[in-house]
Amino acid sequence: MIQRVLITGSSGLVGDALVSALTSQGVEVIRLDIKEHGAAHGDVRDRERVQAAIAGADGVVHLAAVSRVIWGEREPDLCWSTNVGGLQNVLGLAAASPRRPWVIFASSREVYGQCDHLPATEDCQVRPVNVYGRSKVAGEQLVITAQRDGVRACTIRLSNVFGSTTDHTDRVVPAFARAAALGHELRVDGADQTFDFTHIEDVTRGVVTLTELLTRSVTVPPPIHFVSGAPATLGELAATAIRIAGSRSRIRLAPPRDFDVSRFFGSPARAKEMLGWSPRINLEDGLTRLIHAFRDTDSAARMQETTP
Repeated sequence: MIQRVLITGSSGLVGDALVSALTSQGVEVIRLDIKEHGAAHGDVRDRERVQAAIAGADGVVHLAAVSRVIWGEREPDLCWSTNVGGLQNVLGLAAASPRRPWVIFASSREVYGQCDHLPATEDCQVRPVNVYGRSKVAGEQLVITAQRDGVRACTIRLSNVFGSTTDHTDRVVPAFARAAALGHELRVDGADQTFDFTHIEDVTRGVVTLTELLTRSVTVPPPIHFVSGAPATLGELAATAIRIAGSRSRIRLAPPRDFDVSRFFGSPARAKEMLGWSPRINLEDGLTRLIHAFRDTDSAARMQETTP
């Protein structure tokens, strides 16, 4: 039975969902995030703060990062010091802890860059094309080194996780869902760009299952995808959002950004084989939920504005 789990990046999309999921199972969760308040506030670059948070933990889910490609391009030094330096702190302190907690490191499909063959498996060559992707490759190498030093650390790779109205408003899925729900214009940067969109509930379920495996087993798995395995272009995503919303939103086409991967979708076969995990919420269902949630949020806001 897991007793205490530290979640870095606990206020992010995946972190917040994971806190709720583990807490509902009776796990004591330790939060750490620069956006948290009080005792949970902390920066993973601060070794002393990480040391205090990891004390007594049976496991660590390391999600804290400069978590978006565009942010990495704008602030490469911050991206590197957080994504690589922060992980170094976590792994080093896990190795030094008397409890020897396991560590799950959240990596990204960005490590592959432009894959030659799709769907990508976890054994595909890593060829990142941006700062964020390179920081995640460096992180995965740190995990391998830590494993050799006796830390039960492993890597998961995520792809375009979505499903919450509290996510960053300019991330593509919530941006399209909200615009379609409210009848606004959808700007599509590269209509043929193809990605693997994975619902937050599926990702959370996968991570929880992995924590259970690490709790009962002394061996650690190789890198694991938590992905939908279903490709969709940004043009298809925008059109689907508008259709589901039944809105009159228009699509404005723009060229793709030069630092983005143009095509990715991954295979979830290893997660199925090792964890019995498969995605359950497809893009259509996830978008439908999100669009309804944005409309409910907008309606509630409007009612609050008109209430004397």
